[in-house]
Amino acid sequence: MGSITEQQQCTDQQGLLDAQLELWHSTFAFIKSMAFKSALQLGIADAIHCHGGTATLTQIATKAALHPSKTPCLRRLMRVLTVAGIFSIAAKTSSDDDDDDDGGDHVYGLTPASRLLVGSSQNLTPTLSLILDNVFVSPFLDLGTWFEHELPAADLPLFELSHGKNVWDVVGHDPSMSQLFNAGMVADTSFLMDIAIRECGGVVFQGISSLVDVGGGHGAAAQAISVAFPGIQCTVMDLAHVVATAPACAGLSFVAGDMFEAIPPANAVFLKWIMHDWSDTECVTILRNCKKAIPPRDAGGKVIIVDTVVGAGPPNLKNRETQVMSDIFFMIVNGTERDEQEWRKIIFEAGFSDYKIIPVLGVRSIIELYP
Repeated sequence: MGSITEQQQCTDQQGLLDAQLELWHSTFAFIKSMAFKSALQLGIADAIHCHGGTATLTQIATKAALHPSKTPCLRRLMRVLTVAGIFSIAAKTSSDDDDDDDGGDHVYGLTPASRLLVGSSQNLTPTLSLILDNVFVSPFLDLGTWFEHELPAADLPLFELSHGKNVWDVVGHDPSMSQLFNAGMVADTSFLMDIAIRECGGVVFQGISSLVDVGGGHGAAAQAISVAFPGIQCTVMDLAHVVATAPACAGLSFVAGDMFEAIPPANAVFLKWIMHDWSDTECVTILRNCKKAIPPRDAGGKVIIVDTVVGAGPPNLKNRETQVMSDIFFMIVNGTERDEQEWRKIIFEAGFSDYKIIPVLGVRSIIELYP
């Protein structure tokens, strides 16, 4: 039996190794993101789905149009993605295709996470591809410098310093980015609104006669509300170039406008994933225009926000980490994810009398504002 001193030394050494592991794990975290990005680009989830939900390396490589020489590298990529929980892995059995010799002994399957990358109704691939696009990833390479030095035009967000224009100029004037952005927003909205309506739609939308979806893009959220509550007259307001490319949707009307200037009158104003793009001052301006557009509270007027409230939602580390990492993501475009106190500040500064947070959407919440 070792002495107490020896035991203490072993404990101290393990503590040092655990600390080193923590640092290495954080250092290599970007590799998981880039491995996942490559899986989206290659359509690995689709390749597995097309083979009935399980596939070998050769089957994945063939469907994803990889060069055969890259199959050993694909095995290493899949090892990262299975450890991360994006895909599952199991040993081949005698019932598997004996003619399919890929040099390995595993088949890969979909997990609950990767099932959200296939199909059409709940496919989040466009949203995740947008977030991982180079135009958003590349500014992070200069994040430390942005903090450390007083750069020219130091008040500009990192995105603008990196690209020479703000995010809305990039989205509005680059057709491919505009298409990616709109597809990403539609996919996220289609996924989230289905859950929101089932979880608390009767409480949030019941009794509303008219609703304007501000910054509603191509109308995915308004359409979901209109289908679930056909008695609500739904209008989508967005910038002129967005409205011009919006597909016709039964039961919806589209209006070109600027939320910083005025919002069409309605019983309720809906803002999904809008507020985190803007500074406090800009958010107060938006909310004041919302307040002007709705009737008093006793007449049913309210603003419905779908966005993150840092600290709300499931009380686990992954939820909290995702919320605060999302905050840094939006910081580079001059936005912010807010905790309840920060929300309270802009809500009351905009002239609202009360609010309610409904944490039913994972990392995001529904916030009702009352005039």
